[in-house]
Amino acid sequence: MPRPVTVHVDVPLPREEVFEFLDVMANHESFNDHLMRRWELSGPPRGVGSKVRVHAKALGVEDEIDIEVVDAEAPTRIVERNVAAKAGRVGEGTYTLEPLPGAGTRITFTYRWLVAPLLDRLTAPLVRAYLRRNLGIAMRRLREQLTAGRA
Repeated sequence: MPRPVTVHVDVPLPREEVFEFLDVMANHESFNDHLMRRWELSGPPRGVGSKVRVHAKALGVEDEIDIEVVDAEAPTRIVERNVAAKAGRVGEGTYTLEPLPGAGTRITFTYRWLVAPLLDRLTAPLVRAYLRRNLGIAMRRLREQLTAGRA
C-alpha cells in the first residue's frame, strides 16, 4: 500500500470559519477543479452523507470518482471516502483543522489508500509525487478562496 500523502496550508481565519466553508461539499469545486471536473452533487449539501461524483484525469487515466463525507467533528475534522470506479481505488481524505498560536488555522489534508490497485502500488513514488503536487495546489487555492477580499 502506498504511504499516505499529507499537505498543509496556514490561513489567518478561525478554524470554525474554515470548517464552515469546508463542510459544504459544493465549496470544494472552487479549489479542486484543476483535478476534478463535472461535479454532480447529491445528498445533503453539508456534513456526513454529502456526496459528489466527479470526473478526473490523472497521469493519462480518466476515471469517475464518487466522494462522500463519512465522518465530521466540528470544528476539527472532516473525513471523505472516495471510490474510483475504473481504477478500483478506494481512498480516504481527511481535513484536520488546528488553531495556530495567536490566530489562524492550519489546514492539513491527508490522502491515504484503503484499496490500492496494482498500478498505484507499482508506481507509488510517481503517484505520490503527482498527488503531493496537485494537493499542494489545491491547498494554496483553498487559502486564496478563504482569504479573498480580506485585508
